[in-house]
Amino acid sequence: MPNLSRRRFPVRYRRDRVELGDGDFVDLDTMNSEGSESSDTCVLALHGLEGSSEAPYVKSLAKALSGSDWDLVAMNMRGCSEELNRTLRFYHSGETGDLGEVLSVLEHRYRRLFLFGFSLGGNVVLKYMGENPSAINPIVKGAVAVSAPIDLEGSALKIGEKENRFYMRRFIRLLSEKVEAKAKVYPEELDAIGVRDLQSFLAFDGRYTAPLNGYLSAEDYWRKCSALNWLQDIRVPSLLINARNDPFLSEACFPESVVLENSALYSVYPNRGGHLGFPSRREVDRAWHEAVALRFLEEL
Repeated sequence: MPNLSRRRFPVRYRRDRVELGDGDFVDLDTMNSEGSESSDTCVLALHGLEGSSEAPYVKSLAKALSGSDWDLVAMNMRGCSEELNRTLRFYHSGETGDLGEVLSVLEHRYRRLFLFGFSLGGNVVLKYMGENPSAINPIVKGAVAVSAPIDLEGSALKIGEKENRFYMRRFIRLLSEKVEAKAKVYPEELDAIGVRDLQSFLAFDGRYTAPLNGYLSAEDYWRKCSALNWLQDIRVPSLLINARNDPFLSEACFPESVVLENSALYSVYPNRGGHLGFPSRREVDRAWHEAVALRFLEEL
């Protein structure tokens, strides 16, 4: 309910396009710190499935940062900025290569940067932090992941349960629109017939996400892209905030033992909060997860 009823804050962005090495692009939307166009610090936000810089939770984070001396840069993943991306494939839950290229651009603008991933974006952030820790861009000083399905297989099955049919149908509808648009550009490579009849991520990822990105099956994609595989290797301070009553998360998305063994990894698992539904704390004019996350980053 807090996610659905959260106020829609007006945010004025400046858009930049990053040309990727494979000929595709991603768009960055920047909100400069109040009264300044020369901040040396930014928060790079990565949205969730079928989100964008316009998502309420991204704009709420922008509002939480207003009045600070930090910029917000919202990364719109491939195909998520109102313009169809150029290549056959689009974004997915384990795409850290695009993030790396964006950081290579931002390192010329900022001295320090914090990653902030929501849902799917949270999995991307934590996977990036752990999969090759010696190669992390040196401007990255910390990371936060909120409502992150770090066990992709378990979470895909959870979303497919009967009580989550409303969400499943919405995701399939949005993804189907993207596949249909892409099939008009690549009619020989992509078959969109029947895409709207798919009932689960097992079906959708097996038919589209996995083969488009070089994976053998939906299960192969989930297992190779789950951030859970890389948490033990994280070396830069990172925080995971997952609510116990999140209807999309499996039990493996609360990795208590890994956190205890890794001094760079922190976690908060409140009993309530749902999926990106944390309520606002009026005394600080921030949503609960924003207050916790930004205090963590400010202390870094």
